Amino acid sequence: MLPDVPAVHRVFDYAVPEELAGAIEIGTIVRVPLHGRRVRGWVLGVDVDSDVPSERLRPIRAVVSAGPPEPVVDLTEFAAWRWAGPRTAFLRAASPPNLVADTAAPEPDIGVFPARPGPMDLPDADSRLVVWPPAGDRTDLVASMVAPEGSTIVIAPDAAEADVLARRFEGEGRHVVVMRADRSAADRTAAWSAARRGACIVVGGRVAALAPVPDLHAVIVLDDADEALAEERAPAWHARDLAHERARREGAHFDIITPAPTPEAVELAGAPVVAPPEVRRAGWPRVEIVDRRDDPPGLGLLSAALGPALHRAVDAGGRAVCVLNRRGRAHLLLCRTCGEPARCSRCDATVAESDGGLACGRCGHVDERRCRHCGSARFRALKPGVTRLRNDLAGLVPRHQVLAVDGTSAPLTPFDVAIGTEAVLHRAGSDPGRPVRLVAFLDLDQELLAPRFRAGEQSLWLLVRAARLVGARAAGGVVLVQTRVPEHEVLRAAVNHDPEPVLAAETARRRDLGFPPFGGLAELRGGADAVAAACEALRAHVTVLGPSGAGALLRAPSTRALCDALASVDLAPARALGRLRVDVDPLRV
Repeated sequence: MLPDVPAVHRVFDYAVPEELAGAIEIGTIVRVPLHGRRVRGWVLGVDVDSDVPSERLRPIRAVVSAGPPEPVVDLTEFAAWRWAGPRTAFLRAASPPNLVADTAAPEPDIGVFPARPGPMDLPDADSRLVVWPPAGDRTDLVASMVAPEGSTIVIAPDAAEADVLARRFEGEGRHVVVMRADRSAADRTAAWSAARRGACIVVGGRVAALAPVPDLHAVIVLDDADEALAEERAPAWHARDLAHERARREGAHFDIITPAPTPEAVELAGAPVVAPPEVRRAGWPRVEIVDRRDDPPGLGLLSAALGPALHRAVDAGGRAVCVLNRRGRAHLLLCRTCGEPARCSRCDATVAESDGGLACGRCGHVDERRCRHCGSARFRALKPGVTRLRNDLAGLVPRHQVLAVDGTSAPLTPFDVAIGTEAVLHRAGSDPGRPVRLVAFLDLDQELLAPRFRAGEQSLWLLVRAARLVGARAAGGVVLVQTRVPEHEVLRAAVNHDPEPVLAAETARRRDLGFPPFGGLAELRGGADAVAAACEALRAHVTVLGPSGAGALLRAPSTRALCDALASVDLAPARALGRLRVDVDPLRV
């Protein structure tokens, strides 16, 4: 039995009283005595051979609730190893929020439904990666991948799309269970209990990967690059990888549908199957590239093309959204002579001035202080600001409401033009009477050339979000990108409706640098003393970069080697010195 107690990760043996013998199975939540108090915990095994004599075993006091089924319980052991976290965190996520009194497993439901034809031909394989355009309707595609019998789990990070899919499946007579973390505890408990009967389609966010279905036949993951599929709290697990491992263990089909395939998705599901060209073109809006190198000096971030684009959008009765990321991003160095951004000669990320030249924050390479384009040694820093630009935009579109948007949850006031960080893409919302007809990225180079190993992937995902906001090509919306690197593979992918250049570049770059999925990477964060002690304990097992203040990076030849190292080292002494967080496969490094 594993107690649900912070900092207690040991498994204890208990005796099962005769009156509870028929009510306890693997996964059952029970109450037991532990160090003078009664605590909850999960049964991890029955009929085990204990090292403790039977007469010394203390009895289980009570059965509290039904818990996750045995395959999910076993999966939590993998998850705790994979993301270097306590197993209890995953068992909590896999358990009902409230009590489910019926501890006996319910009689499974049975149902067989006809297979649905899809909008494109797909190979008959256990795992598939399907590339579908961002603004294209994919409900028919998802419906065609649902298993005709047993249960299917559909992991959809966007709640609105999950609701659309749920209504579609219900209209076809399927039993649909919606599992979302934003619902009440009572609703989540009812959904958990319903999923136990099987023969259903579970639709939800990342927690759906742990749904207690007894007859899993298929798992479908939508938009695996969406950061909503990664848990923000430690352990920072990713639904894509956990769902793939579950499908593998239970012999279920595994599919990923995305407009922007990642190297991780290819590793898990195989080479991409791409939608036909006419579908891709119709599912992307028009993408316009504004080459800032052609602008006269003094315009700042407001190019000559931006004003007319804003007017076209609002004069047609629509709204416009301007995106400018500023928090947590490196300041861009521009050559004073030719205007080209300073980039690393090894990995193409942005560089920063250092005593030795121009230093790359992504791969650590140091270049001579020279522009790669014209040879000049003179640079200037580009430091944008959302608040100041709000006033500048108001001058471009007089008599229109210009709104600065932040990441808070406060409702937005009506606007004609909104400017903010990427949070504005989430918060602009839908208004059938006034659709968003323009999304303008004022300085996407801050993302394209950021010294993060996922910079290309994350930049393309910003364009995907923008494409979904303005709609498909027939809607008439435009995504406008201001840049000084118009030939970047991310921009070519958006203009040509083909993400393959980004996937190829990302795969080659990560393979050369040993980044995931071609190497193990973890980030340590927390108190300086705790991080330093953890680094010292891990140096003999992995490559440690740092510590630098309250952070450090861990690298290993593979994710398996990294996870084995983290599992073999006791970090409790380091945690006793202060807060310590371990992120395996961090998203923002």
